[in-house]
Amino acid sequence: MPMRKPVILTGLRANNALHIGNYLGALKPMIDLAKEKAGDYQINLFIPDLHSFTTPIDHSQLQTQIHQNLAVYVAAGLPMNHDDIHIYRQSFIPAHSELTVILNSFTGMGEMSRMTQFKDKSAQQHEDRISVGLFDYPVLMASDILLYNAEYVPVGDDQTQHLEFTRDIAQRINSKFGNIFTVPKSVQEQHSFFGKQQGLRIRDLQNPAKKMSKSDETGKGVLFLSDSPELIRSKIMSATTDSLSDIQYDYSEQPGISNLLDILELFGGEKKSFIGQKQYGSLKQATADAVCAFIEDFQGRFNQVDTDAIDKKLIAGEEHMNTQATTTLRAVQNAVGLRSQ
Repeated sequence: MPMRKPVILTGLRANNALHIGNYLGALKPMIDLAKEKAGDYQINLFIPDLHSFTTPIDHSQLQTQIHQNLAVYVAAGLPMNHDDIHIYRQSFIPAHSELTVILNSFTGMGEMSRMTQFKDKSAQQHEDRISVGLFDYPVLMASDILLYNAEYVPVGDDQTQHLEFTRDIAQRINSKFGNIFTVPKSVQEQHSFFGKQQGLRIRDLQNPAKKMSKSDETGKGVLFLSDSPELIRSKIMSATTDSLSDIQYDYSEQPGISNLLDILELFGGEKKSFIGQKQYGSLKQATADAVCAFIEDFQGRFNQVDTDAIDKKLIAGEEHMNTQATTTLRAVQNAVGLRSQ
């Protein structure tokens, strides 16, 4: 029997329109990693559809958004023909939900109450609208990871607590019942393995004090991958700058200008050539040209995506992952007395 390959696991966004910040900060680095590591690692790319409605969403659009976002990943270069790369929907693997129920009985209320992301997200909702699913999110995330013996999980700063909890609950179960789970690498080891690409943050064009985000209700400061080139150009040309009339790369004094310089460079432009210029219009024009060129090419590839190939890859991935996840779940069920050997 061949040796098991170490597992890299990450979630692909299930809902919400994707923007250039998602593309540069998470999507492209993840695809580059999959291309580089497939062969030596098993790459699990799952759609966290159960996680997607821990806060309110339009449920009628969920399946459409899942398939659209998968097409975005394929258009961005995700390899579909490599045996070590697996895509699957979380809810199509029943073991995710079953393991979460078991782990809940070994998880403290205090542990979950201290999660910063829960505090931040629940603060934005009326108390009666805060779901138990949002509170329990880290336990489901732990199940996502532990079912596949995943060692490497790229996480942003807002997810580090959840990864540490995953390590804690894995060690807790192993200490009580024997060596059942593979404990994921520490946050420090994850950062060393993945590098800093995952931390990239593009800022909102209208409010450069915050990152570009779907939560911007107006959408004026967000460059979506589905925006037309004309709309992209309009948003960039109307981006907030300042009244200093001297281009410098300085986020403390000129956050809007510095954000435009970064976007320009990330899409192949030369930001150094604009430092010291007195007019902002030429920088906006160059940034718009660079992003529009990318968008036109990307949308051309998106329109050519083979959706039947995506469906076949999903079905194959879900069959393969069901086998792996059920094996782990059965070991846990045996350990806690729900099944006999």
